[in-house]
Amino acid sequence: MLWGILVGLALLMWVCMKGFTIILAGPVLAAFVAVTGRLSILKAYTDLYMTGAANYVKSYFPMFLLGAVFGKVMDDTGAAAAVAHWIIKKIGKDRAILAILVATGVLTYGGISLFVVVFTMYPLALALFREANLPRRLIPGCVAAGAFTFTMTATPGSPQIQNIIPTKYFGTDAMAAPIIGIISTVLMFLASLWYMQRRAAEAREKGEGYTPPEKAAKEMPDASKLPNPILSLVPLVLVVVVMNAFKLDIILALAIGIIVALAFFWKRLPNVMTTLNQGAGGSLLAIMNTACAVGFGSVVRGVAGFQDLVKVMQGISLGNGLIYAAIAVNVLAGVTGSASGGMSIALEALAKPLLATGANPQLLHRISSLSSGGLDTLPHNGAVLTLLAVCGMTHKDSYRDIFVCSLLVPILVTVVAIILGSMGIK
Repeated sequence: MLWGILVGLALLMWVCMKGFTIILAGPVLAAFVAVTGRLSILKAYTDLYMTGAANYVKSYFPMFLLGAVFGKVMDDTGAAAAVAHWIIKKIGKDRAILAILVATGVLTYGGISLFVVVFTMYPLALALFREANLPRRLIPGCVAAGAFTFTMTATPGSPQIQNIIPTKYFGTDAMAAPIIGIISTVLMFLASLWYMQRRAAEAREKGEGYTPPEKAAKEMPDASKLPNPILSLVPLVLVVVVMNAFKLDIILALAIGIIVALAFFWKRLPNVMTTLNQGAGGSLLAIMNTACAVGFGSVVRGVAGFQDLVKVMQGISLGNGLIYAAIAVNVLAGVTGSASGGMSIALEALAKPLLATGANPQLLHRISSLSSGGLDTLPHNGAVLTLLAVCGMTHKDSYRDIFVCSLLVPILVTVVAIILGSMGIK
């Protein structure tokens, strides 16, 4: 029943906000959805839940593994920090918010996992906010604006998984609908920058400034001890170039990035094996969090209420394939609290009906990707929880800014993208 899905989703958000891991909450609340949908709990778990989770791992584990290892190598060698530090220096510490958005965007567009970027950027952002005398509660919004938005879903050629998944269903590539992608990138960037600067101005008007964190934070790295920033950019650029210009699979592109990073910065790793092992280990938690969200969504898909939900989405879309894609992906990304997980479930179930509407596959790719970065960042999203934990903030402190930059702005930009796509622009 539809009410069971809605209540199950609300409970999932609530328990995740209370600190429960989705690895535990996912199957428990999937059982609740199964019971309200008149399914056997055992069948729902062993068949629907585990099949959905296992299929996601089967399809995307290589990307998670290599992406996490690549990010860990770039982080441990100081290469990621060198790039970010160089960008911040060029933009200027007096433009702290702009510097964070640009640096974070460059790192994520280069293929570094947004989870790794959060850990890399926090000490840099902390130092910038200390010098600019800005409250720390604004840091999560700035990082989310740079990592969870345009480079994740909009910028053509992005190696992030949210831009890769649609290629499997629509026969497209990472450069799909480049004009709409570029316009969406610019709009997201400018809107988030304007909003966060307004928030900073409001804080200054109230006399609110920087206060040190209660717990000692990782210090901003000494620039003199970091590798050459231009050399550090090379692995990031290579990942994007070999994937788009040479049309290599994202798995090969990430592998090349790892090899080049290791070749350039081998001597900067005190223990190469430790770095590789930690990167590989980190990928397991990331993919299991997402897979458990997908498993929950698979149970949702298996109950009768899901068809009611599909009918509601079809009715709202009025036969427009782009609107249908935007609603379906947003809703399921919100249900699972995962951009990639929600989009995978939506496209697995609805890719053929979406193509049957006559919508252009490139536009369906870009709209689906954009839509995965909307309702996914509801309070139970794993990346949101990680970001707040790393920054030492609570939902009460900083979720408003995360909500505006990584949920509201992307949804509004998606509306603009649908209008442009309906006019034949791609």
